[in-house]
Amino acid sequence: MSLFRSVSISLFLLLFLAACSKTEEAAVDQAGAPEVEVVQVQYTEIPTEVELPGRVEAFRIAEVRARVTGIVAKRLYQEGQVVKAGTILFALNPEQLQASKLEAEAELARTEANLVNANDKLQRYQALVSDQSVSQRDFRAAQAEAQLAKAEVAAAHAKLNRAKLDVGYANVAAPIDGVARRALVTEGALVGKDEATHMTTVEQVNPVYVNFAQSSSEVFALRKALRDGQLKGSDGKFKIELILPDGTAYPSAGKLSFSDVSVNQTTDSVVMRAIFENPQQELMPGAYVRLKIRQATNPKAILIPRDALLRDQFSARVWVVNAQQALESREVQTGSLSGKQWVIEQGLQPGEKVVITNAATQVAGTKVRPKVVGVNDKDASKSDTTEKTTKAAS
Repeated sequence: MSLFRSVSISLFLLLFLAACSKTEEAAVDQAGAPEVEVVQVQYTEIPTEVELPGRVEAFRIAEVRARVTGIVAKRLYQEGQVVKAGTILFALNPEQLQASKLEAEAELARTEANLVNANDKLQRYQALVSDQSVSQRDFRAAQAEAQLAKAEVAAAHAKLNRAKLDVGYANVAAPIDGVARRALVTEGALVGKDEATHMTTVEQVNPVYVNFAQSSSEVFALRKALRDGQLKGSDGKFKIELILPDGTAYPSAGKLSFSDVSVNQTTDSVVMRAIFENPQQELMPGAYVRLKIRQATNPKAILIPRDALLRDQFSARVWVVNAQQALESREVQTGSLSGKQWVIEQGLQPGEKVVITNAATQVAGTKVRPKVVGVNDKDASKSDTTEKTTKAAS
């Protein structure tokens, strides 16, 4: 009995010593494992933006044309001048128009005299028709003459009003506020109303439109994501930022003013229009610009640093530290870049640890000691390293 007891105690001691040995070996292995920096991914709300090309267009464009026939006597504005509606731009020779006005005044005086004579005759016939001194036929003729004379007076009034308008049209005015462009006619040129000679153009450039188009497939995908709850809408109030041709951002944000209800069959795109304030006339009509449009927000976006992603011709992968503290290669599906971070659409879950240290040199299954850092800490570390390298080089 004592022998059995001694054997049991010896066996227990051996097992205990073996377990302690394995624990110590594991601790030694873990202590010898390389340390890697990781980020613990979480859901983040980020804006969904798209960048599209656009073309600047004047808010209003008015072609200034001649409304009467005449010779251009003088140009009264400087090309490129800012003008108000009603500002006189050209003066035509008014002599012929004034002569037509005098003729219309004389015609009115003649018809008014005829009307007085016809009314007098009608009054006399009206007094005589009762005792049959004048026949009914002559009386009705006198009535017709009076009505005809009255109509001729009305026609003469209309002719005179038209002549007065023509005299006024000898001064060609700007129809809208804006910038008067170069003159298309010079002094001495004959302009006419029959062909409506184009004399210049006035463009209102504050504010301005920016026309752009988005692929119909992108529009449909955006609407589906909003409908399914994957993205949160902005109640139609898109934030639109304009990038100038030199790459700098325009200081004022724009607003969406129009979105077509149909798809252009030629380009398979949806035409849209934004409006921007342009008090300094920095945006010129016809200029090519780029627009950054914030269309929605993604409340469940997962972001990883740009250096953590490995790409080849077949897939995109990251290194993940699993529950056994070993490296595991994980295939992911990426979206767009948000600053210096990739948006991960599939392949990662909140709480997982993604390696950001020397991702290209890691080996699957390697035991590691993860050190959780923030993305901002990593960027700061890179900035310090770059600064030290620059100072050392100088």
